[in-house]
Amino acid sequence: MIGLGVMGEPMAWNLAKAGFALTVHNRSSARCEPFRAAGIAVADTARDAIARSEAVVLMLPNDREMDRVLERGPDGRVGVPIEGKIVVTMCTVAPAYSQALAADVAAAGGRYVEAPVSGSRKPAEAAQLVIMAAAADPTAIDGVEPIFAALGKATIRCGQPPGAMRMKLANNLLLIAMFEAVTEATHFARGIGLDLDQFFEIVLAGPMANDLYRGKAPKLLAGDFSQQASVKTVAEVIRLICEEARRAGLSTPVAATNEKLFAEAVRAGLGDDDVVGVLKLLERSRVPEATAD
Repeated sequence: MIGLGVMGEPMAWNLAKAGFALTVHNRSSARCEPFRAAGIAVADTARDAIARSEAVVLMLPNDREMDRVLERGPDGRVGVPIEGKIVVTMCTVAPAYSQALAADVAAAGGRYVEAPVSGSRKPAEAAQLVIMAAAADPTAIDGVEPIFAALGKATIRCGQPPGAMRMKLANNLLLIAMFEAVTEATHFARGIGLDLDQFFEIVLAGPMANDLYRGKAPKLLAGDFSQQASVKTVAEVIRLICEEARRAGLSTPVAATNEKLFAEAVRAGLGDDDVVGVLKLLERSRVPEATAD
């Protein structure tokens, strides 16, 4: 397992609990120390971690880190030895990048599985992620199904790359709109003097009740912006969504608005907050009252 961030760390613990012969690596070695203390193998380099493993799970922040780990150059050549290994990408990257990487992994003798997830830190901790999987060779997915079973509650097969990555972006377009909507509604309700406890009681008693709002309501009520899914992660994903929409010539006006909003939140220094931390930006942005002619 390479990448022990907000998502990768609990995923790695779940793999260890499931009894896999696990090796972990993270660019910041301090994140590896709890695993070392628990007797789990720690690799000093990504190359070493890959060399020790039959399957390599990548949970990294972006495609640049993916290329660094795989020692992949501008020509697409994968520099680390991956012949006979399965390379699993569980982070979210551009569909075109993932499709190109699939071909480059195959050229290096490896098998590629595209497997982004739906869910943030709490579902990751509870092994309740939903995994979208795609591979040119379906038997590669069969080979890592036990890994997916240790990490999630369901695996949905989405054809060949970049089918899973595109499915992830469509799923996240909806998810991010819901994140923003509940945050903006909280801002509105508070701003017009409503009781927020009562507001959420109504939301969670009615047809809009869902796990996402049940999870975010306590954070919004308490002003708890500790990270589950961060503002900067959401900003990156909504950028990918809008890029894919522009590539396809699709109109996505709400996504385009959210792309601007979350990019502004990152510039405002809110990138490491939980996604509902965009509330702080809304609270700073006062709109003048309209005046009658």
